[in-house]
Order: sequence, then structure tokens, then C-alpha cells
Amino acid sequence: MSQTSWHEELRAKGYRVTPQRQLVLEAVKALEHATPEEICAKVRETARGVNISTVYRTLELLEDLGLVTHTHLGHGAPTYHLTEDADHVHVVCRGCEAVFEVSPDLAADLVKRLDVEHGFVADVHHLTVFGLCRGCR
Repeated sequence: MSQTSWHEELRAKGYRVTPQRQLVLEAVKALEHATPEEICAKVRETARGVNISTVYRTLELLEDLGLVTHTHLGHGAPTYHLTEDADHVHVVCRGCEAVFEVSPDLAADLVKRLDVEHGFVADVHHLTVFGLCRGCR
């Protein structure tokens, strides 16, 4: 999503484009998968006065507006990325902690069986699969 699109999206939903919002969105885009603390550190490279509570509030607003989304890649804080980049399933190695992105098509059989057998419509975009990568096996 371009900077112009962010501005238009925020304004269309009745919100101002503040420097903090712009910096948080730019940090999310640059870092791809980042915790609020990592996003805050990136924002502080440009604006030292931004605190972590501002980053959390901004992320919450941006998620409510559909511009960012989060997932849990472990027991710690959630990681955020742009919604437009969210078309993947996360695969996390418990050995080396590497994070991979795979196509949601790999979970198609699971999604189909959940629907057919349980009437459940799964959203695998928040799915994180833990295991061991080829190198750690």
C-alpha cells in the first residue's frame, strides 16, 4: 500500500494523518513482521519522543481500520504486518526460531475438512504452525 493510499484510507474513515500514524505504518511496512517494541524502536529512529503506548494505540486503530493485522508467532508479543501482505500462513521453527511464510493453499485440505465435517469456516491467515525446519530436524 502506498503512502497516498494510507492517507486516503485514514481520511476516508474520518481520521487525521498524524506523523505518529505515518511513522508506525512505515515501520510496519519496513519491518514486515514486528512486535510493538520493534516498531517503536524503528519509529524512535525518526521521532525520539514517541512512546510505546502511542505505538500500541496506533496499532490498535490501524488494525480496526483494516490497514494492519497481527499474528502470534510464539508466547511473546504479537507481530504486526500490513493487511495487504497477510495472505500467508506462518511456519515457525522451534529450534532456530526462523519464521517462514507459506501459501494458505497448503492448508486447503484442512480448511475444507473443517467446513465439511464441522460447518466451520477457517481463517488460516492467523494460523501459525510450529515445528522444526529442515536444518533443525
